[in-house]
Amino acid sequence: MEEVSIFGGTGFVGGYYLEKYKKSSILIERESRIPLSGDVLYLISTTHNYHVFEDVHKDIDTNLTILVDVLKNLEPGKSCFNFVSSWFVYGETDLPAHEQSVCNPKGFYSITKRAAEQLVVSYCETFKIDYRILRLCNVYGSGDIGVSKKKNALQFLINKIKNCEEIDLYHNGQFFRDYMHVKDVVDAVNLVITKGEKNKVFNIGSGTKVLFKDLIDIIFEETESTSRINVIDPPDFHKTVQVKDFFMSVDELKSLGFSQKIKLEEGIKELCR
Repeated sequence: MEEVSIFGGTGFVGGYYLEKYKKSSILIERESRIPLSGDVLYLISTTHNYHVFEDVHKDIDTNLTILVDVLKNLEPGKSCFNFVSSWFVYGETDLPAHEQSVCNPKGFYSITKRAAEQLVVSYCETFKIDYRILRLCNVYGSGDIGVSKKKNALQFLINKIKNCEEIDLYHNGQFFRDYMHVKDVVDAVNLVITKGEKNKVFNIGSGTKVLFKDLIDIIFEETESTSRINVIDPPDFHKTVQVKDFFMSVDELKSLGFSQKIKLEEGIKELCR
């Protein structure tokens, strides 16, 4: 791979990727649907399941319609389409989630991301185009301007705890997640799109089962916060679209020689400063 066309390079992960790998990257303008190189890294996406309350078409238009508009401009036999997906596509499945695990996504974001994966595979197989699908774990790190209760809840809570504001904690933090720092994520993405086998799915994550309450305890200790914790049950919609526990197998990623550089505790402490 010499150059890669980046769609969605102004987002959180895309921005970090472009910053580190700018010499081999071509940023495609926001309104363009035409790649300028054979290899493509596609990151255009919504980021959470709550758009259904404001615009029922947003996830479909963003995650599917724009995708197809880009796919139709790929050059058969010469392109490799690297599609960045999400752990949300797994939904309720056996843990740790493997690339071959059954996917049962819930919520418009999750379902359209899974549908997008399937469209990529179908289109690429039809027109003899290579592809890879990269399913990201929870990504954290500084510079994410989209932090909210709906997206990147960990950093949303860090900000509230730093300001000694009271926080609402689902299940008293007794649930599991898989986190990886954005700098490690973009390194993993680059490794997969340069060395990973084509026409395959790759999990991008730490492979570590992390109890959320342990992270909250680290944050309180690091910030010396006086925030009050309200232990609450998740609202009905959250229960409808979100799984309680998740972590993934990353054996395929490790087989390429990947190893994390930033430990989770170090990354959390960085965000607390």
